[in-house]
Amino acid sequence: MDTLYSVAAIVAAYLVGSLAFAVIVSKTMGLSDPRTFGSKNPGATNVLRSGSKAAAVVTLLLDAMKGFVPVMLVKHFGKPYGLEDGTIGLVALAAFLGHLYPVFFRFQGGKGVATFIGVVFGIHWLLGVATGLTWLIIAFFFRYSSLASLVSAVFAPLYYLLGDRLQWYAERPIAMALFAMALLLAWRHRANIERLFKGTESKLGSKKKAA
Repeated sequence: MDTLYSVAAIVAAYLVGSLAFAVIVSKTMGLSDPRTFGSKNPGATNVLRSGSKAAAVVTLLLDAMKGFVPVMLVKHFGKPYGLEDGTIGLVALAAFLGHLYPVFFRFQGGKGVATFIGVVFGIHWLLGVATGLTWLIIAFFFRYSSLASLVSAVFAPLYYLLGDRLQWYAERPIAMALFAMALLLAWRHRANIERLFKGTESKLGSKKKAA
């Protein structure tokens, strides 16, 4: 029965992660499909390039909630059903994979930054704050969303391990899930990495070019 609950939680997390809010919010607010301009990535940063800060903020929050809610639900309500740290790690990874490869959108999703941030907040709020601040600091000084995302993704699992016995006990399944997500995030940003080296990466705040 524990296995059944675990599988159900993982599948539910993937389905929640598969909701591409960048597309849903843009369509609801009468904006262009984010998959048709800029980086063509269905994420908050590309929605910002449409010129609507409100749509970008809503997208960011909803994408983050996709990672936060499943992890928090299992963390706080899963133990009576036999859902332990292994399930938390798999649920986090499933929600993240849902965003990257959404079943509702032909498996063509975003790069997972907001959902990753949501996951780390779900694991522990201090871990989320540390990871979020890392993103904000890098983005503020360098103005590259991709660079900020890569740096924060690398540091998140390190923060988790460094916090062992200080604010939480680092569990191996959760640490492995964080490292896996960091690697997947880097893979999804491989084109951005190439553009960063070439100096052609778009900076935060740049709008889509007029046709």
